Amino acid sequence: MFFSLRELTLWLGVTVLEVFIWLTALLVTLVLVVLRVEDVTPGASWWLVLSPMFVADALNTYFCVIVLIRMYLDGDLKPAALRALWSFSVLTLGFTFKFLLCRRLAQPGHLEYSAVMSPVFILLQLILIRACHLN
Repeated sequence: MFFSLRELTLWLGVTVLEVFIWLTALLVTLVLVVLRVEDVTPGASWWLVLSPMFVADALNTYFCVIVLIRMYLDGDLKPAALRALWSFSVLTLGFTFKFLLCRRLAQPGHLEYSAVMSPVFILLQLILIRACHLN
């Protein structure tokens, strides 16, 4: 019923370290969201609340650059380019979604939710294509 870790890393095209970084940032962000919504920290902006997710994106980007350089030095040019293209696409779409979400939460009525969710829809279509390509 649930996907195994191997299936998730294969379909999403990420490593276990990237998944760990994402889940850790998600846990910290959820705690900050609860504190913000319950008015424990009323002065905290949404940019501060979602900052662990932005830090996770920066760490994952750094990790992807290191993997790209190592694969390039090993002579795996085509797999390195394809992995980098996929990883940076996922990271860019995720960052764009979080950025638009922060703008929407900070300035209500400024953006429509359909515009905020559009990077997620694109990412889901890319994952669908990747999952069908692997099988």
